[in-house]
Amino acid sequence: MMIMESTDAMFQTKPWSYSHATFYGDETGRETMGGACGYGNLFASGYGLATAALSSTLYKNGFACGSCFQIKCTNSKWCNPGTPYTTVTATNLCPPNWYQDSNNGGWCNPPRAHFDMAKPAFMKIAQWKAGIVPVMYRRVPCARKGGMNFSFQGNGYWLLVYVMNVGGGGDISQMWVKGSKTGKWISMSHNWGASYQAFAVLGGQALSFKITSYSTKETIIAYNVAPPNWSTGMTYKCSVNFR
Repeated sequence: MMIMESTDAMFQTKPWSYSHATFYGDETGRETMGGACGYGNLFASGYGLATAALSSTLYKNGFACGSCFQIKCTNSKWCNPGTPYTTVTATNLCPPNWYQDSNNGGWCNPPRAHFDMAKPAFMKIAQWKAGIVPVMYRRVPCARKGGMNFSFQGNGYWLLVYVMNVGGGGDISQMWVKGSKTGKWISMSHNWGASYQAFAVLGGQALSFKITSYSTKETIIAYNVAPPNWSTGMTYKCSVNFR
């Protein structure tokens, strides 16, 4: 059974802001797989090549993982005709490069807001030969099909969970786990990216999760996400999601 506790805090589209965008990798997106959010193979996790690495100002120590942005090229001869925009999911960190000036190569140096996009995503808004273009961007709700996905790693005493396919704001601020024998919710600490961990013996128990959105503070509860015979290396799905 899945239950959602809602505060009617539906994520709202944010105003447009100005920034710049570059790209990394080639058309195949091989270099974009994995990344600092921990989503692994982005095709398998459902994000594909509509992704971007965020400068640390936007990345927020991983709390921005899974958030969605509309980006459009502006005020450049390299913009594609009609000023199209594309929607990307934050899946990686673009780290600072203090050996280069912030306006000449060190594009992701704080306090700059910057997007290092997968090349196919960049090519939807501009010609790749530009290298870097000025853009307008805004946070938008993440339109996801189905419920959230929970990918398990760890061992019998340490459960590490990566949460994917998060709708609404796309982001998570807090997470709890409850086993069918624990009798109470166990607070999970933020590990890195989109992962949360619990140091507890949870084997042989059906697992439920409580998740709070970083953006809207809305809380969702999904009961019995994983069966008693759950194992690491598996991904479990629920039917609830943020809006």
